[in-house]
Amino acid sequence: MQPAVQFRNISKAFGAVQANADVSFTIDQGSIHGVIGENGAGKSTLMSILYGYYRADSGQLLIDGQERNIRTSHEAIALGIGMVHQHFMLVENMTVLDNVMLGSEGGFKLAAQRAQVEAKLREICARYQLDVDPLATVQDLSVGAQQRVEILKQIYRSANILILDEPTAVLTAQETASLFAILRLFKEQGKTIILITHKLGEIMEITDQVTVMRAGRVVGAVDTASTSKEQLANMMVGRPIQSELPRAPFKPGAPVLQVEKLNLVDKQGVKLLEDVGFTLHAGEIVAIAGVSGNGQSELMEILSGMRLPTSGKVDFLGTTLPYAGRSHADGLPATFRKLGIGHVPEDRLRDGVIKDFSVMQNTVFGYQDRVKNRWGLFDFDAIAKRCGAMLKDFDVRPNNPDLRIGLLSGGNQQKVVIAREVLAQPKLMLVGQPTRGVDIGTIEAIHTQLLRLRDEGVAILLVSVELEEVRALADRIVVMSGGRITGELNIEEFDTTRIGLLMGGMHKS
Repeated sequence: MQPAVQFRNISKAFGAVQANADVSFTIDQGSIHGVIGENGAGKSTLMSILYGYYRADSGQLLIDGQERNIRTSHEAIALGIGMVHQHFMLVENMTVLDNVMLGSEGGFKLAAQRAQVEAKLREICARYQLDVDPLATVQDLSVGAQQRVEILKQIYRSANILILDEPTAVLTAQETASLFAILRLFKEQGKTIILITHKLGEIMEITDQVTVMRAGRVVGAVDTASTSKEQLANMMVGRPIQSELPRAPFKPGAPVLQVEKLNLVDKQGVKLLEDVGFTLHAGEIVAIAGVSGNGQSELMEILSGMRLPTSGKVDFLGTTLPYAGRSHADGLPATFRKLGIGHVPEDRLRDGVIKDFSVMQNTVFGYQDRVKNRWGLFDFDAIAKRCGAMLKDFDVRPNNPDLRIGLLSGGNQQKVVIAREVLAQPKLMLVGQPTRGVDIGTIEAIHTQLLRLRDEGVAILLVSVELEEVRALADRIVVMSGGRITGELNIEEFDTTRIGLLMGGMHKS
């Protein structure tokens, strides 16, 4: 049997940046093949070549044993190649059915075709256990269900080679387990899965083979059964990774943030937050644990000034934050930053960067008043010097301040966001999902920065769905479910079963 995909000496450069350099490896038919590497290692570029977004500068690409010159994604789809992107490509105010049909309507008798497509989608959902209603509106679906819609689109288009880019970055543990069950079913039916992920535990669990990339090159290709997470991490980064970072003794200082009876009710009367209250001290990391969608995002939006609470009180360094009497939150984020509240948002593309602006411009957004000279004009020399030091200190790759930040990998975008907030020297740091879609080496670097801030006396409120991240960073854990706090534990009391019950809504006794 011919391999499903063969890369032979594939090279691709973007100006001076060599994204892929003589990449060669093979993906077997009917297998689940992992492709791993640090952010910026060239994984997504290679998959974009396979899917027709980019054209290689040199090398050969073989599909089912035949050399192919894939110039567009339409040609890739015609060859049975489908791709599910890390950031979903869905129109949220349209139905699942309309999203699947979009771009492939194929005629004027749309009503008749809609009925045929709906019937086919229901048959596909039943066969592959996708559990999606074709008539549901996308914006009403959970993140896991939206991902299943993306997979449904590819199966409807007869994809036999399915590329998944960081598929579990925004999924809960339960949704991840459901996805893996679907992928195993695909494999049983002879489909080939290419899995790009930073989560080595998932690589060990689901893949048959794994290819490791570093700096645009293949540095290893192994059968998953014959390797380990430690060996893969070493190949990815080129050095041993510390499984546990050293932590200074916990010495909390004075209260920095005090939240009392915080409530939020949306326009439909749904309670998103109910009587939320806690205290955060200087030199302390408090982690908010919980399944996504249980009020953590809304809490962070209120504390960062992006949203007004319905009621309640928030004190920062002894001063009540100015929510009262306002009809909207305009201007509050800037006010809060000036007070000393830094914010690393959960969704870096939506709230953390402006992707069409340069890296240098993104390093000053939100703090532009701090880089003006005495005449009130931007000091571009100071901005460039500050940016250069930031990119070096935080190992942003490529180190090019003039590059559009949207061209950086997700992990390197995250480094820029964190560097910008750290250099502002906040008293309180709000950190949402800091390592979502980030490689293991960058995770270590981000965790090191957060622990350093904690040791310097910064109060840190962390929201993470990754319990291992919570265990690695937190001094205290607050668990939320249904917009309420269901429990609070010191890190010495860390117990996944107990936390899981609290995340499921079991209240503290």
